[in-house]
Amino acid sequence: MPGTRRFIVRQGLAATPVEVRSDGRVRVGDPGDVFLVTAVSPGEYLVSSGAHTWRVAAAGPPEARWVAVEGAGACLEVQPEGQTRAPRQRAAHGALAAPMPGTVIDVSVAVGQQVRAGDLLLTLEAMKMELPIRSPRDGLVSAIRCAPGELVQPGPPLVEIT
Repeated sequence: MPGTRRFIVRQGLAATPVEVRSDGRVRVGDPGDVFLVTAVSPGEYLVSSGAHTWRVAAAGPPEARWVAVEGAGACLEVQPEGQTRAPRQRAAHGALAAPMPGTVIDVSVAVGQQVRAGDLLLTLEAMKMELPIRSPRDGLVSAIRCAPGELVQPGPPLVEIT
């Protein structure tokens, strides 16, 4: 189909083919579900399945987009079809870094606190979106390197878990 762009979208180990059509429809998966996507403002979209409509916010660089839907956020790797997957820079083992520049709204844990995978560690605000940063695994919070109100950048560790 002319004007169609194809991507591979990854979240963790899951990889999903996505086809963006010139008419505003997006096919997700193979064979896939088709959604109508309408831009509301820069970084904000309405996504409709026909039966349900969601307000979706997206921010960050094209190859690693943060997406928030109904209070849940996730970082998605986006790779145009036919391009080689670029290596990702990651924080040191046991450390969590900001996915994009943002302001720390809240730190929900303390040094010495036991956390489980999925527990909320802190909340960032970026591009009018709240981005919950959750623990990727069980462990003990060994360091917190940020504070509410602080502007943080990608790269430096914000929370360390051992």
